[in-house]
Amino acid sequence: MPWGVASLLLATSDALAARFGAVTVRGELSGFSRAGSGHCYFALKDTDGAPALLRCAMFRRAAVLVDFAPADGQQVEVRGRLGIYEARGELQMVVESLQRLGTGTLYEEFLRRRARLQALGLFEAARKRPLPAFPQALGIVTSLGAAALHDVLTTLQRRAPHVRLVVYPSLVQGAEAPAALVAALQRAGERREVDAVLLVRGGGSLEDLWAFNDERVVQAIAACALPVVCGVGHETDVTLADLVADLRAPTPTAAAEMAAPAREEALNALQGQQLNLLRVLERGLQQRAQRLDTLALRLGQPARRLQGQAQRLDALAGRLQRAVALRQQRLGDAPARLQERLQRAVQQRLAGERQRVLSAEQALQAHDPHRVLQRGYAWVESADGRPVVSVHALQAGQPVRAVWADGQALAEVRQVLPRPVDERGMPPEALPPAG
Repeated sequence: MPWGVASLLLATSDALAARFGAVTVRGELSGFSRAGSGHCYFALKDTDGAPALLRCAMFRRAAVLVDFAPADGQQVEVRGRLGIYEARGELQMVVESLQRLGTGTLYEEFLRRRARLQALGLFEAARKRPLPAFPQALGIVTSLGAAALHDVLTTLQRRAPHVRLVVYPSLVQGAEAPAALVAALQRAGERREVDAVLLVRGGGSLEDLWAFNDERVVQAIAACALPVVCGVGHETDVTLADLVADLRAPTPTAAAEMAAPAREEALNALQGQQLNLLRVLERGLQQRAQRLDTLALRLGQPARRLQGQAQRLDALAGRLQRAVALRQQRLGDAPARLQERLQRAVQQRLAGERQRVLSAEQALQAHDPHRVLQRGYAWVESADGRPVVSVHALQAGQPVRAVWADGQALAEVRQVLPRPVDERGMPPEALPPAG
């Protein structure tokens, strides 16, 4: 029984799938094209120059995972399934992954490093720092001969010419690049002369950008005292430096745009705020002017209000005079009686006080020692003027002074004769009479 064309092609496709399954092929890209749908079409040529050609198709879902820009002549390694394209009856490979030849090992190392550094928490969003809203100075870590430096300088000169730029030169490719990048980042952090650092480099292959996947560079970015913006490669290029940086930019130009706002935009925003403030101020002045007008209407003419207040005061004064006259009429001669009682009380109080003063004067005179001296008594005092109140205070030969009412005399103690006392310590005259 003869085969139909479609049936034969379908059976052949099934046999290929059953026989080979998923296969990996190495070859050289030829005729690469990307359709508007995102699907890619190309052919693989044998790398040894043999006249062999394999048609390939890579649909959009697989094409978006390619981490480089495919181009004719590149040595690649593809993985996919073989089949028959029935429309032309051609052998075709549906590609599921596409890598540049020799990058497979590097990419696996990239994945291992990413997993290890992610486990350390270096890629966590919580540790990333915000950029200054309006930086005064920016640092740029890149090669002096790199196109990325020109792009950044041009962009910042156009957008923010007021921002001061400091370049920290470094290698960006090769075996010595990681150490140079670490030194440049440390120098920027130690000098603290800028507000943020831009780590930039143009596009390239995975090997070209490998310095930005070095763990030393990643640790230096994490330890940098300044916020770091990383703009390495093209939009599809992703490095470990991008993941650890405080902000990732798809390109060096985008890094410059993210780091400093455009001066014109900032001036426009300030102008807008100024207009808003003026409108608010004007509205407030208008509202206060209306309130003043309302209060002026409520106040009326001041002279008229003062006249009304004066009339009210006159009325109150008249009421007060009438109330006083009525009170005086009710009291009658009560004030005269009260005055008479007050005078009597004052006279009585004065008489009592005079008697108290007289009694005190008589008592004071009775206790005056000079009156006692006038009755023939005298007192004795020591040479320093202290009174002698006991013979026990005297000694033989001690000078003393005797004072009378009409004079005094200086004397000398010849002998001290204390008065004898009984067993109870009392002088004989103080004892009670016998019987």
